[in-house]
Amino acid sequence: MKNKCKTFFLLTSFFFTACQYDFPELPSNEPTPGNADFSKMISVGNSITAGYMDAALYNRGQQNSFPVILADQLKLVNGGEFNIPDINSENGFYTMGPNGPLGRLILTIDPATGNATPEPIGPGDIPMAYTGEVSQLNNFGVPGITLGLALTPLTGGPNSEQNPAFNPLYARFASDPGTSTVIGDAAMALANGGTFFTFWLGANDVIGYAVGGASNPAILTSDADFQSQFTAALGTILNANSNAKGVVVNIPNINILPHFNLVPINALPLSETEANQANLSYALYNGGLAQAASNGLISQEEMQYRTITFETGQNPFVMEDESLTDLSILGLPSIRQSKESDKTVLALSQTLGMPSSQNPQGIRGLTFPVEDRFILIPDEQKEIMAKINSFNSYIEAAVNSNSDRLVMVDAAQLVEQATAGNLNAGGVSLTNSIIPPTGGISLDGIHPNGRGNAFLTNLIIENINSKWNANIPRVNPNAYVGNDLPQ
Repeated sequence: MKNKCKTFFLLTSFFFTACQYDFPELPSNEPTPGNADFSKMISVGNSITAGYMDAALYNRGQQNSFPVILADQLKLVNGGEFNIPDINSENGFYTMGPNGPLGRLILTIDPATGNATPEPIGPGDIPMAYTGEVSQLNNFGVPGITLGLALTPLTGGPNSEQNPAFNPLYARFASDPGTSTVIGDAAMALANGGTFFTFWLGANDVIGYAVGGASNPAILTSDADFQSQFTAALGTILNANSNAKGVVVNIPNINILPHFNLVPINALPLSETEANQANLSYALYNGGLAQAASNGLISQEEMQYRTITFETGQNPFVMEDESLTDLSILGLPSIRQSKESDKTVLALSQTLGMPSSQNPQGIRGLTFPVEDRFILIPDEQKEIMAKINSFNSYIEAAVNSNSDRLVMVDAAQLVEQATAGNLNAGGVSLTNSIIPPTGGISLDGIHPNGRGNAFLTNLIIENINSKWNANIPRVNPNAYVGNDLPQ
């Protein structure tokens, strides 16, 4: 059986509000900084701050990041230059291919199905050391960074198997690789004449766990560690310059991002012959479930929930579920078919219907179950949402305790508001998907594209204007690039 399930199904979520913006916007009076000073802005954060999109860090992503867009608007109110650690790559680095590094994702048309599918653009570039003046940098966004990694010098080196903290996207511009830290470098830049900052850390303390199907609890930051690390990181930035003001962004509901919703639950196509063969192969398992129910080991409801049946056409796939009653005493695995309440990670699109190293002759999702790392079951989704809510409560408390200098940008609320409808700018929609031309999420299903970052920038500007009585003009999101049409 060939992999018939490779297509990325272009649906679901985008995390911006369904407001209406009419452009061009003419301010009622001249732009003014109000009670804030934007002459030197410093940004510290993870991948969105860095401009990571389409599963890579590349030129267009960096140039369309929200800090760059924001810095351009701040120039209207006496803002200064904003220097980024240029990656100097048109395609960036997505993954290693058989013939070398592959670059960012683009949409291509699958000739077999006619569907648009994200695929590597072709050759990419392994990140090289930043060749500019490190001491002049304003942007300290590092893809993949957690709070703990932002505070340890191990993030900058050494580059060895014994140092899992190493991140080449920080090491390439670290002030002193192996000794300096992301937070330390940002604080040093702020202390050197900085007047304003953006701070967006914490999302990777939960999103890495989610992207791995909630299969590795060791990488999920505890509440206690999050609180202490967030306090330390933000405190270091605040103490670097007692006069600097800033914005702090909280964590959106990642469960509704396209990354977790692009692969449909019934993504396994079967012919009549394949369905009949599969039903025969699971007859013994289904019979064991009936025996377990008759012996009172599971309820009738759980028996039906776990029963596996296939039919001609599109089918739910077989998957692991550790929350099921353990029936190993009967030799029965904890498996079932996928349900509408489950969410998948994007990597499943490339592996469903394919063999694995452990099952080289098998078919993932049919003859052997989809592994835990590809699925978020309902209990895991609730766990992730509870963790985000807990983290956000710490973020809010930290901002409130420094309310004279900080304002919080509530991305979490925007996630909820997104369910009300699509975002619209000047009559042009920005949809909750990766579908061009209106989709606001880049092709990795997590990071905003340029148009999405423009709306995020407007939200930040609105908060700044309200907090410090400024009049910073908003941007026109339609002037920023979204996802390219399929090639």
